[in-house]
Amino acid sequence: MPADLPDLLTCLVIGTGGREHALARALSLDPGVRAVHCAPGNPGIAAVATLHEVDPMDGEAVADLAESLLVDLVVIGPEAPLVAGVADLVRARGIAVFGPSGAAAQLEGSKAFAKEVMEAAGVPTAAAMVCSTPVEVQAALDAYGPPYVVKDDGLAAGKGVVVTLDRDVAVEHAAQCERVVIEEFLDGPEVSLFAICSWDPEVGATVYPLQPAQDFKRIHDGDEGPNTGGMGAYTPLPWAPADLVDEVLCDVLRPTVEEMAARDMPFTGLLYAGLALTSRGLRVVEFNARFGDPETQPLMALLDSPLSPLLMGAATGTLASVEPPRWKDGAAVAVVLASAGYPESSSKGDVIHGLVDAESLPDVHVIHAGTAMVERAVVTAGGRVLAVVGTGPSLADARDAAYEGVAAIEFEGAQHRTDIAARAAAGEV
Repeated sequence: MPADLPDLLTCLVIGTGGREHALARALSLDPGVRAVHCAPGNPGIAAVATLHEVDPMDGEAVADLAESLLVDLVVIGPEAPLVAGVADLVRARGIAVFGPSGAAAQLEGSKAFAKEVMEAAGVPTAAAMVCSTPVEVQAALDAYGPPYVVKDDGLAAGKGVVVTLDRDVAVEHAAQCERVVIEEFLDGPEVSLFAICSWDPEVGATVYPLQPAQDFKRIHDGDEGPNTGGMGAYTPLPWAPADLVDEVLCDVLRPTVEEMAARDMPFTGLLYAGLALTSRGLRVVEFNARFGDPETQPLMALLDSPLSPLLMGAATGTLASVEPPRWKDGAAVAVVLASAGYPESSSKGDVIHGLVDAESLPDVHVIHAGTAMVERAVVTAGGRVLAVVGTGPSLADARDAAYEGVAAIEFEGAQHRTDIAARAAAGEV
């Protein structure tokens, strides 16, 4: 850590969801952190941080709040503020920010841009076409055939991708987007690998991968139904190749960070690589420019290193002087409880019962996402409402703990998958 930093940090987390709750919770347990603030936050985050009102998309307001709180480090959770350049405005005030610039965040903000970077960096990914007209869409669908993979070029809150055997569905999705990326279908299991990154002109790229995780996008068991922002996740992956992290670091993460620096868009922050382990080898499905949700929840549950040195090291370009992350033994599983109607819609205002009972269980904690406080009651306020995280010495134990926590919680129309990490725990992946 730089010598001029305080011994104890004051941190401000920007966002309202489960990812922000998991990060704020980890920072609150960090011996190097004096105080944690969050804006706007949610009722769960209020238990570990002081909440403030702010529009996450208003960079000047975020910077004003950080200055007023004498914050040492701002952590921007959601993708939309990052793509909008909020980190740039805060950084311009001389405040350390964990999160890429608006230019670098285009790795997530534009799938077409990400494909261009991957091609230049030699990163393995699916063949793709960028389409802006119906004629181009039809040509791309002809070229790649079913299953059809159609991705909104811009941000879509994790729900801008359609994978379907129905050509009419693919065409309809493309028609709803200004520009789409249509690509070949990738077979094989998918893996999420996060990396904390920094760039220094003298040192070059410093890239610290986290443990691999796997999330579950479809709303129903057996990966049926429409895509969501994620219905659960687990880590580690007992079935993953032993050299997976080294391969991704060498072939994906480091070349991407170096290519971004060569474009004068140095990437500092969290680079998320969504990967497919195909029959033809490793392929990148997508990049994100921030911690993913719900994978962050089980990852933070197993992180054995203090979080603040890693985030501050990336924010200040001194990550190379920070020890790589360490991990606890065992496993963690997160199961998402979603509101009635999700993902097409979401029910709001339904009273949530059993939170105290779930939190009192051993090896269980509850992360809030779409919640609000109304007349002293915690109620639903979004699509994905809660993530129940269980830990244990094995994946099966962690899974049992998570589902025991899920069983303790009730609200009208609650829905969750019953098969999160089931196949992995049974050795069937």
